[in-house]
Amino acid sequence: LSQLPGWSVGPDGSIVIATGNDDALGLYRCTPYNSYGTAGESRPTRVLLKDPPAFTVRPKEEYFQEVGRELVIPCTAHGDPPPTITWVKVGSVGKSSAQVDRNSSLVLHPLIKEQHGVWECTATNQVASVTTATSVHVLGTSPHAVTNVSVLPLLLAANISWEPGFDGGYFQRFSVWYTPLVRYPPRAHHDWVSLSVPPGAQHLLVENLQPDTSYQFSVLAQNKLGSGPFSQIVTSVPRGFPVTTVPPEPPAMTVHVFLSPPRALMANETMRGVLLRWDPPARASVALSGYALELRQDKGGWEVLERSIPGTDTQVLVPGLIKDAFYEFRLVAFAGSYISDPSNTVNVSTAGMEVYPSRTQLPELLPQPVLAGVIGGICFLSVAVIFSTMAACIMNRRRAARVRKRRQDPPLVFSP
Repeated sequence: LSQLPGWSVGPDGSIVIATGNDDALGLYRCTPYNSYGTAGESRPTRVLLKDPPAFTVRPKEEYFQEVGRELVIPCTAHGDPPPTITWVKVGSVGKSSAQVDRNSSLVLHPLIKEQHGVWECTATNQVASVTTATSVHVLGTSPHAVTNVSVLPLLLAANISWEPGFDGGYFQRFSVWYTPLVRYPPRAHHDWVSLSVPPGAQHLLVENLQPDTSYQFSVLAQNKLGSGPFSQIVTSVPRGFPVTTVPPEPPAMTVHVFLSPPRALMANETMRGVLLRWDPPARASVALSGYALELRQDKGGWEVLERSIPGTDTQVLVPGLIKDAFYEFRLVAFAGSYISDPSNTVNVSTAGMEVYPSRTQLPELLPQPVLAGVIGGICFLSVAVIFSTMAACIMNRRRAARVRKRRQDPPLVFSP
């Protein structure tokens, strides 16, 4: 094989002939073998040289003919074996009404508008297929539909452009049709609005559209013989006025405040009352504002006893406790609006202590409703006594005045 230019053996053992010529004619056998030998050669195969189809007469690039007349388009080819000639209209659906004569020429009789377009002639044999094409223009018809309709949405408008179809041999003009798409139209059939396109133009700006509303657009071509078909319908949504959006505020910086509770709260009994001592908070990321002292009596609810202890203090005296009572005290620290957790709780029992309330500093010793009732009762009794005394004085004065007047008046004398 090395002595034959363009001949080679493929990886699978096949012979590759780059250029077929008379040297390739003949019988061929294939003999497989390995280290153990061979099982024999294959059956012989014959190589024949055949000619692919070649056109001897090609159709012209374009044909123009009046509608209703006859149009014959030649197309012949040769090959070995002789090829078969077929004609097909590009883009047609179904079987065409065209005929092919004995010379393989395309016969269009009578010529109709639907036969306008591109026709292909194909020559096929066992070796290959070759194709050539021609354009048929049918004159004296209405315009053909425009193609490649596109819509560019604009602000409250849309720009429609297209490519014209064949004019049928006469001057053609265009009009753009559009309609809004609404979910619940006021009438059963919505109306289309048409706009005339200036002569020679292939685009039109449609204005005064509603924003954010879907519209359908189509283009219609017309000449002196009538109207062609509408183009494909294109749906588009014009743009509305831009909405000014306020950018979101950046997230607020999270400030972590550390304020631990007061430490080591303890109570000592003194002659003047109970002295509470404590240590300041171990951690405070902001300046300490002060402390608040809370207490509860006999496992009741917690009440604030003192809420304005300076932040620099570490002790406070609690006088005026009730004898034979059980108290619990705790302390909280605050810095601005931040309040710490409560400190440890200390217990104080006044059982057996010689302490009495010198002045009331514990609002929880008497419940507020009871205290208000007592004060109100005292005030009512006081007012009642004052009014009673005043009324008695006024009655005594009036009685004394009547007695004096009676004494001063002369006695009445009756004569017979």
